[in-house]
Amino acid sequence: MSASPWSYSRIKSFEQCPKQFYHLKVAKDYKEPISFAMNYGNEFHKAAEEYVRNGKDLPKKFLFAKAALDVLNEKEGSKLCEYKMGLTESLDPCGFKARGVWWRGIVDLLILDVDKKIAWVVDYKTGKSARYADKGQLELMALATFKHFPFVEEVRAGLLFVIAEAFIKDTYSSDNAENMWEKWLSDFTTMQLAYDNDVWNPKPSGLCRNHCVVVECPHNGRN
Repeated sequence: MSASPWSYSRIKSFEQCPKQFYHLKVAKDYKEPISFAMNYGNEFHKAAEEYVRNGKDLPKKFLFAKAALDVLNEKEGSKLCEYKMGLTESLDPCGFKARGVWWRGIVDLLILDVDKKIAWVVDYKTGKSARYADKGQLELMALATFKHFPFVEEVRAGLLFVIAEAFIKDTYSSDNAENMWEKWLSDFTTMQLAYDNDVWNPKPSGLCRNHCVVVECPHNGRN
């Protein structure tokens, strides 16, 4: 059984708890409930996509984010919304659903400036706090951008927390891409070993009792 195609979210889900990951993503004998926050986030992403790509007015409930989106919209370069990318196991670019796709990712907003050889990668966040922001997602998207658009030498990336009014930024150089890949390849190998050996050890945390749907786990507390 293969752990691919994988993504940032699958790696993070596996790291959070292999046992929960197994039941939700592999065996699929449990379903993660769709929360209000998830629905709200999906609605915002759709609204932002239509605003930037098509110039469609933002719904009234998302007007608070208009100024931030306008700053991005005013940047020079081609703007690609909800842009899907895939990579093969040899790290060659491919389609999101191509045969042999090994990694998948979707950039909320990708801005390409051919003349300056730079790209902006932006991921929208609708959480109420940016305190625990994880820039790993930005790094992976930057690495994929270097593969799909070889002219790009620098990626300027950011997590745009539209409610918390924070922009968590980082910059990535194509010169460091090989070193950055080492960690992700190691993380994938760890996940693949779980598939190969069919070993999914639980990782207890403070979220087990009240938030995990896998009630058969001894750490759940609700079984």
